[in-house]
Amino acid sequence: MSSADDIEIEEEDELAGSSAPLLEHLEELRQRLIWSAIAFVVSICVVFFFAEPVLLPYLLEPIRETLVSLGDPNPTLQFTAPTEYFFTLIRISMVFGLIFAFPIIGYQIWQFVAPGLYKNEKSAFLPFMLASPVQFILGAAFAYYVVTPLAMFFLLGFADFNSLIGAITDGPEAVIEESSGKLDIVFIGKVNETLSITLKLIFAFGICFQLPVLLTLMGKAGLVTSRGLMNVRKYAIVAILLMAGLITPPDVVTQVILFVVVYGLYEISIQLVKRVEKKKVEKLREEGLLGEDEDLFSEFDDDDDEPEEPAK
Repeated sequence: MSSADDIEIEEEDELAGSSAPLLEHLEELRQRLIWSAIAFVVSICVVFFFAEPVLLPYLLEPIRETLVSLGDPNPTLQFTAPTEYFFTLIRISMVFGLIFAFPIIGYQIWQFVAPGLYKNEKSAFLPFMLASPVQFILGAAFAYYVVTPLAMFFLLGFADFNSLIGAITDGPEAVIEESSGKLDIVFIGKVNETLSITLKLIFAFGICFQLPVLLTLMGKAGLVTSRGLMNVRKYAIVAILLMAGLITPPDVVTQVILFVVVYGLYEISIQLVKRVEKKKVEKLREEGLLGEDEDLFSEFDDDDDEPEEPAK
C-alpha cells in the first residue's frame, strides 16, 4: 500500500475520531432534553389537580382583599367563554409546572455542562445555579405580597362600588328605585384577565431578581467590570424604564416600583462585581502573579482625571 493511501486512511480515522465525541454530546443533549420535557409534563399534570382548589384561590387572593377593602363584601369574578376557565387552569399548571420542574431541569443542565468545566469553574458556576431559583422565589414573593395588592388597589380605586353593594344587599330593584340618574361604573372582572396581571407581575419580578446573579457571574467570567457597569449607568436607567413600561400593567405605581427595585438590584450588582474583582486581585497577589503596587483593574479606577501636561 502506498504512503498516500496510508495518509488518507489516517485522515479518515482522525475525522471519525473527531466526529464521535460530537455525536456523543448530541445524544447526551437529546437525553437531557427528553428527561427535562418529561419532568415538565409530569409537573403540569400534578399541578393541574391542585390548580382549582389551591392555586387559583391563592393567586386571586390579592384582588379579593382589594375588592373587600374597597367596599365589596362579596367579590366575584366571571368567565364568559366555555373554554376560558379550563385554559385558565392550564395556564396556571404550565407556569407552576415549570417552577416545580426547575430543580430537575437545572440538574440536567448541570450534568450536561459540568464535565466540560474545570474544578474552579465548577465551584464558581454551581453557587449561581443554586442562587437563581432562590432569587426568582424572592422576586415572585415580592410581586405577590407587595406589588400586586398595590397595583390592584390603584387600578380598581377609580371604580364606584356603591351600586354594586346596593345590588348585593338590597337587590337590583332597590338600586333602580334609589337611582339618581347617574350611570354607575362597577368592576365585574374576568378570571383570565385578572389572573394574567398577577402572573405577569410574578414573572416580571422573578426574572428581574436574577440581575445580581447574572451580572455577578459575568463579572466572575471577566465579561463585565464594576467600572464598566458604572459607566453605562445612565443607559441602564433608560433600559429599566423601558422594561418597566413594557412588562407591567399600564399604571404608574407598578412601573415606579419595578424601576426602583431593578435599579436597586443594579447598584447591588455593581458592589457584588467589585467584591469579585477584589478577591481575584488578592488571589493573584498570593500566587505571586501580581505585584503589591499593581492592580488588575487599574484602568477602571474611579479617578478619570486627565494627566497633567508638563510645565513648559
